[in-house]
Amino acid sequence: MSSLRHEFYETDERLTISVFDKGADPAQVSVKFQPRSLIYQNGEKQLVLEPLKGTIDPEKSEYTVGKVKIEIRLHKIVLGRWGALVGDSPDVLANIPAPAAPTPTAATTKARERKNWDGITNTILEKDKPLTSDEDPNVGGDATVNEFFQKIFSDSDEDTKRAMLKSYVESGGTTLSTNWEEVKKAPVEVKPPEGSEWKKWAA
Repeated sequence: MSSLRHEFYETDERLTISVFDKGADPAQVSVKFQPRSLIYQNGEKQLVLEPLKGTIDPEKSEYTVGKVKIEIRLHKIVLGRWGALVGDSPDVLANIPAPAAPTPTAATTKARERKNWDGITNTILEKDKPLTSDEDPNVGGDATVNEFFQKIFSDSDEDTKRAMLKSYVESGGTTLSTNWEEVKKAPVEVKPPEGSEWKKWAA
């Protein structure tokens, strides 16, 4: 069984091995990953690397088969440079203690008893939702008032429309009358709100 020429380069996160096996058939190539070893197999050709200098994650390690070489990418468990492919170094996974079950504390107990804030928020928002003009004719401000007068104007006859326009324009927006018989007799006086003074704008 013959070995294969290979070389590698690495970053802190990954080590990439190039195995020079020209014309390898992807269907015949297999790479077995273990935390501290890898085995490359192609028919009678084999490359075994163990123990690896560091520990890898077999699930995240991968390879691709090219025409000239096979590229194997090892995903390191611990960030850092190995400096060599194989060598006796401690298995970092063996030194990691199993996580102890967390002791319940006041904070975790409190978290379990946490209120359903989404439900409470929705309830408050429903209560604070503004009333519509159908529910309360006093809500809506100017927008509702404008809609109200627009409806009156669109539903009115020509005399009423003339009265509304004339009274509104001549009074500077302080009076709105629908009585054409009264409005047509004379200019409509300006009637500012109580406590305010009407001033003509000068260009």
